[in-house]
Amino acid sequence: MPFDSFLGNPQAVEALREMLASGRMPPALLFAGPEGVGKKTLALMLAKALNCERRRDDFCGECGRCRQCDAMIAAAREDLARRREAKDAARRLDGLVYFDVQLIEPLTRYILIEQIRQLRHIAYTRPFQLPRRVFVVDDAQAIHWQAADLLLKVLEEPPDTTTLILVCPNAYELRATLRSRCRRVAFHVVEEATLRTVLAADGKVPEARRALVARLAAGSIGAARSFDPEAFERRRRPWVQFLDSLAGSPAGGRRALDWKSISEAAKALGEDRSTFEQTLRIGYLLLSDLLRVVENQPESALTNIDLLPQLKTWAVRLGLEGVEKLKNGLDQAYRLQTRNVNQQLGFETMAIDLEPLVSR
Repeated sequence: MPFDSFLGNPQAVEALREMLASGRMPPALLFAGPEGVGKKTLALMLAKALNCERRRDDFCGECGRCRQCDAMIAAAREDLARRREAKDAARRLDGLVYFDVQLIEPLTRYILIEQIRQLRHIAYTRPFQLPRRVFVVDDAQAIHWQAADLLLKVLEEPPDTTTLILVCPNAYELRATLRSRCRRVAFHVVEEATLRTVLAADGKVPEARRALVARLAAGSIGAARSFDPEAFERRRRPWVQFLDSLAGSPAGGRRALDWKSISEAAKALGEDRSTFEQTLRIGYLLLSDLLRVVENQPESALTNIDLLPQLKTWAVRLGLEGVEKLKNGLDQAYRLQTRNVNQQLGFETMAIDLEPLVSR
């Protein structure tokens, strides 16, 4: 499918169209921006556009060359998966062969020297089947420091028939010498409206949850598509119970706290150490929303938009002082998470500290 099918970052698409139409495509490009916004997807689309038989500033996706590109990309992905699964690390690089359109990714923590050595060797030869060879180096920040020297030599003397596309989340994770030899194409977070459109088209997330998922995805199409709202709500439920038990009644008049409910929520929050960091992250999201409600910020600034009525009630009871106490408690839980500490007791202590404030 052509560039029009790419969602988000229209400025990046337009920049590529202009390069293609002018016939002045740089030998090396750097696609930098947040995770999950389609940098690698657009790089692979560009590989087809550089070889398409029918289009000059786009690709058709149907001609023989576009289909060849798709086949090469699929084969490259299969090869990468097979090599990563190899038990013998020494054999991961055996028989390394690059297609005219090649996806290069880390096989371990790094993109290895031999991977870049192969790129350098093939880059200066004529393509086998297509007019132009395109190498897409994903997670370019993971290039081994010794391999970076080899890549720099390619960028210093760019080959005539090969285009290099480096993809990474943060351009400044690359060496300055590599960055300076690439034309940078900047990517930004995707608008919430676009994320909702994606979720609606996929049909996996019910309409009532799309606003929540779109905001939790934080501008990432990849995160939105892979997000499990049911799992998130299951992890968030103890927090809702904890805050409801503390501050769930309207302000005005003293009330006794439901310590049984608070204890149950605290137990649920602290019992699974393997997911405790995720639990804390959800708590911080709720805390940020509480602060925004206390400060009368617009609803568009909230993440947990589906909890708006509860957030307003909690904010009235807690106020700025209560939010600050909650933050201190979460900060303490974060600092102690690697120690053998009873986190349930920590949450119950947090409730005790807040009792004088919410019961008055």
